[in-house]
Amino acid sequence: MKSLKILSIFLLSAIITLPATGQQLKTGTTYKTAIGVRGLGTSGLTIKHFTEPSKAIEGIVGFYPNAFSATVLVERYAPAFSEPGLNWYYGIGGHVATQSDVIRNDGLYRRETSELGLGIDGIFGIEYKIQEVPIAMSLDFKPFFEVATDGDAFIALDPGLGIKVTF
Repeated sequence: MKSLKILSIFLLSAIITLPATGQQLKTGTTYKTAIGVRGLGTSGLTIKHFTEPSKAIEGIVGFYPNAFSATVLVERYAPAFSEPGLNWYYGIGGHVATQSDVIRNDGLYRRETSELGLGIDGIFGIEYKIQEVPIAMSLDFKPFFEVATDGDAFIALDPGLGIKVTF
């Protein structure tokens, strides 16, 4: 709960103190950087920064009971349905994950001891940047393949729903 309060204060400060410096990108996106949250699969904090008009780098810090993950993705953007602010995106990256002494078995993912996992991630989805306010919403799948230090391997679709503050 304390982390959520700190994040809220940070996001509010960013909105108030940073000027709206976004440029009109080829994809129709009108922001350069976004900070927010991602839920459903890998749930946590996310930051996205455009390095080129149709290319962004996104970082996701995932939090779970007794676990943590860090993901970095390189993403490409393309206009969707000729609608301003609506873009397809896809990309690739990797992650590192840790978990300790928790058993989770949902049919796809299971860990029994303290482990470190390394994985390859893909991502594809759609994002809508609301033109009138500094908010972007996304829906995506981030499929990954992970190998843990005990030799186990995992595959997951990892759906996500995100909301970000843009600037």
